[in-house]
Amino acid sequence: MKAVAHKRHRFGYRRIGVMLERKGMTMNHKKLYRLYTEEKLGVRRRRGQKRARGSRTPMPVALRPGERWSLDFLADTFGVSRKFRILAVNDDCCRENLCLMADTSISGARVVRELDALVRLYGKPSCIVSDNGTEFTSRAILRWANDNGVDWHYIDPGKPQQNAFIESFNGSLRDELLNEEWFNSLDDARRKLALWRYDYNNVRPHSSLGNQTPAKARRALEQFEGSAPAALARTGEEEYEIQTRKLSL
Repeated sequence: MKAVAHKRHRFGYRRIGVMLERKGMTMNHKKLYRLYTEEKLGVRRRRGQKRARGSRTPMPVALRPGERWSLDFLADTFGVSRKFRILAVNDDCCRENLCLMADTSISGARVVRELDALVRLYGKPSCIVSDNGTEFTSRAILRWANDNGVDWHYIDPGKPQQNAFIESFNGSLRDELLNEEWFNSLDDARRKLALWRYDYNNVRPHSSLGNQTPAKARRALEQFEGSAPAALARTGEEEYEIQTRKLSL
């Protein structure tokens, strides 16, 4: 448990329990929590900044991979406070991160080039969700969406909760990587982002997917197309998560 917690500083006891189960070490959730607290491995919850108020706008559920992508930008620094931006693209159905592209400047035309590359790899999405940033409302983006027949949905200004999937991903990325690492250069940032992206898609358990990885969830959904609820349902071995979901990570 200490080894997992040392390697993954921002994992709570439930996620650590999943990682231990993968190694053949299974224990009662009460014992797991007791050992977790005795070893003082608790994660201090970081308080967010001011959040936008207002009711949430309901979004249609993505039942198959490729039905809806979410896009957003993050920002960080490298070297002597040199700023860079990160374009994140996620598949909302299987929670898979499709792109983490970092550069000092990202224009609408650059976003279009990345989208073209993703379409060649994953196929064309039915819908894309983003905020009203200048890059996403540029002529290049509007032309691309029109030419490719993709429905581009803009959330209401000041309401990031309407794009909850990508906001949740952003929180994980910042909590587990950006707030934990120093970047010496842009190349160093790109390398660490690529390593974290692989871990996020292929190793890290996701509670919303029944503790599967996004890559495994995608394979399950593609194999059993049209049976998303069954493919992503929790198993009996994960009952302790249901019993303790009210406890903090």
